[in-house]
Amino acid sequence: MTNSATESSYLQLPIIDLSAADRGPAARALLHAQLHSAAHDVGFFQLVGHGVGEEEIRRLDAAMRAFFALPEAERLALDNVNSPHFRGYTRTGDERTGGSRDWRDQLDIGAERAARVPGPGEPAYWWLQGPNQWPASLPELRAAALAWIDRLSAVAQRLLRELLVSIGAPAGFYDPVFGERAHPHLKLVRYPGSAGDGADQGVGAHKDYGFLTLLLQDQVGGLQVERADGVFHDVPPIPGAFVVNLGELLEVATNGYLLATNHRVVSPPGATERFSVPFFYNPRLDARVEPLVFPYASTAPGVTDDPGNPLFAEYGFNELKGKLRAHPLVAERHHAGLLSPA
Repeated sequence: MTNSATESSYLQLPIIDLSAADRGPAARALLHAQLHSAAHDVGFFQLVGHGVGEEEIRRLDAAMRAFFALPEAERLALDNVNSPHFRGYTRTGDERTGGSRDWRDQLDIGAERAARVPGPGEPAYWWLQGPNQWPASLPELRAAALAWIDRLSAVAQRLLRELLVSIGAPAGFYDPVFGERAHPHLKLVRYPGSAGDGADQGVGAHKDYGFLTLLLQDQVGGLQVERADGVFHDVPPIPGAFVVNLGELLEVATNGYLLATNHRVVSPPGATERFSVPFFYNPRLDARVEPLVFPYASTAPGVTDDPGNPLFAEYGFNELKGKLRAHPLVAERHHAGLLSPA
């Protein structure tokens, strides 16, 4: 759905080679200039040179496709409606973005931890911590998914440190809000094609609410990013590259100097399937994200003002807000007391 009048500068996102950080001062300086521009001007880029190998990608892709090929009854046995932690399988059309259904099904996975039920006076976001749901007939999925979380957490940590340096901030400024209690999130997603009623919202327009998102997409396409001209432009897939976007926490931390950008997915035509694997690099649920100290702070334009999407100091409240909106069936079954009056 590319606009025929699209300028050539919009035909592809900036391409960043992370391996340049290891090729000497000149290459690293160029990397930082490119990162600075991409994060400040666009909020999206394609990441290559990340070190994740073809075999690692193949293993995860094969396990994901095997999961979606399971009989429906096996997938529904993992229905996220049964999880107060919003983990498990979401049927096509059950998730919402902007109040409208998303025409996809998915498996939501996080760090494998014991459930933490909030005690009296504790924040409700501790409901987000808990075990995953796995198909008993596909043990390789658990191994591949948890390995992917560890692998991409390391890539994202390195990328975030280089990004901070690129705008003159200390590389480790946000290290304390991550660590072993960070709250990463992985989705395995299938878009089954267009909805029968003609709706084409694979995922509605939105911004992510963490620090960084690293997306592995197949070659079908459908991801679109809103650019400075106000138009949503296609993101042509690059084999082996991660599409990276900045989340709202980085926009807030830099008072709008770094961009969290609207993006969406248009459903593939007909019965064409599209598969994608977004990984969300998120801090601890109880992390308070302090304003970043950096040389360009005086030129920051301020955070995007959206009365319908208030942002909170503690990360967990932001994620809980998003989950309650996106998964109304889970919210109604397990968290009716947290829902705001209509």
